[in-house]
Amino acid sequence: MSKPPFGFGPPDPDKRGENEPSDSGGQPSGAEAFNQLGQMLSQLGQMLSQAGNSTGPVNYDLAKQIALQNLSSSDGADVKLGFSSAGGDAGTAVRDAAHLAELWLDAATILPAGASTTVAWSARDWVEKTLPTWQRLCDPVAQQVSGAWVEALPDEAKQAAGPLLSMMGQMGGMAFGSQLGNALAQLASEVLTSSEVGLPLGPAATSALLPANIEKFTEGLELPTSEVLVFIAAREAAHQRLFAHVPWLRQRLLATVEEFAKGITVDTSALEQLAGQIDPANPASIEEAMSSGLLEPKTTDEQKTALNRLETLLALVEGWVDVVVAEAIGDRLPGADALRETLRRRRATGGPAEQTFATLVGLELRPRRMRAASALWKLVGDQHGIEKRDGLWSHPDLMPTAADLDEPLDFAERLGDGESTLDGIDPIAEIERAERAKKDQPENDKGSDKGDEEN
Repeated sequence: MSKPPFGFGPPDPDKRGENEPSDSGGQPSGAEAFNQLGQMLSQLGQMLSQAGNSTGPVNYDLAKQIALQNLSSSDGADVKLGFSSAGGDAGTAVRDAAHLAELWLDAATILPAGASTTVAWSARDWVEKTLPTWQRLCDPVAQQVSGAWVEALPDEAKQAAGPLLSMMGQMGGMAFGSQLGNALAQLASEVLTSSEVGLPLGPAATSALLPANIEKFTEGLELPTSEVLVFIAAREAAHQRLFAHVPWLRQRLLATVEEFAKGITVDTSALEQLAGQIDPANPASIEEAMSSGLLEPKTTDEQKTALNRLETLLALVEGWVDVVVAEAIGDRLPGADALRETLRRRRATGGPAEQTFATLVGLELRPRRMRAASALWKLVGDQHGIEKRDGLWSHPDLMPTAADLDEPLDFAERLGDGESTLDGIDPIAEIERAERAKKDQPENDKGSDKGDEEN
């Protein structure tokens, strides 16, 4: 069974409080019971005080606090990476690797460098810098889930609850924030770059690598750390070229995830069936019922359409990056082919990072058809050149579809036969025009053009 979105997961039995009695079979004495009650009330008071003025569906202040607490304050500070056997400062090594990668990429794509800043992040930096994007992605899920429970209450219950509903909302926001914080901490300890999950999570025009995580990833690969660093820097730089010079791409990716999340519905009728499975005298029955899948949101037809669109776009992004980086590096790095295959499998099969994202928004960010997309981009580049290949990114209507991934030869032939609307279009001019239009667009209108974002 897939992991349910956050807020639906059963409690973790391994996270028992330090003062919580173990299952020894004995009953606490009266004094112990009062002490435990006092501790519970104290903890509740602390939680409510942490809620502060948070009125949204997720308490992001609490999420950030929990994530940072779970990560070591010195994470990444003592990492030594570089191109000499003695190693070097991580920040310097990252910048050197990125500079070399950008030089190689210049010959492999018509898209210019997209990052004006290259930085080395610790896991804590990743949490702080990507949290605004996570807020945009998680809010629709939390709003849908929270609203489902309120709507499920009878009108009499809503009237009787009165102000309690507000407190319940605060506690729900803290519950979501707590789970989000733990999930972000796990992600932050594993991701290699700011764009590894396929979305532009970090600030625009910023290429970011996580040296401590790269060092852990390199263990067991039997490859020099410097080679791995340059290869990963090239992938990050290629992602940034797309995100910076294909203005519609960033909005399209994030809007599609939002569209999927907003379609989440909870079958509240399952509550009755769930209640029938719970034996109050048997705590294990609660966990079994919660993990039975009854409360998992149901996928609608609209969500399936959004999911298919997102998976295709992710595959096209990852496939393009895969091909461009391979052509840019060529035989410059002896272990490039093995490293390419390792990263392909890491992305396509979905590691802990993708599983955590599935828990957060009920969606697995796996470019399942990355190999098909790589084959398509490779074929188009070989037959028509990199200018025509990369020029397809100038407008979303020019992009290959899911059907084209099934028949890449037909797509390549259509380009050669002149059936593509790319004929007569200057790709660079189109990209520059789109960038100028984006800069000239009023700030209030930038988030209101979702109608133009749909395939």
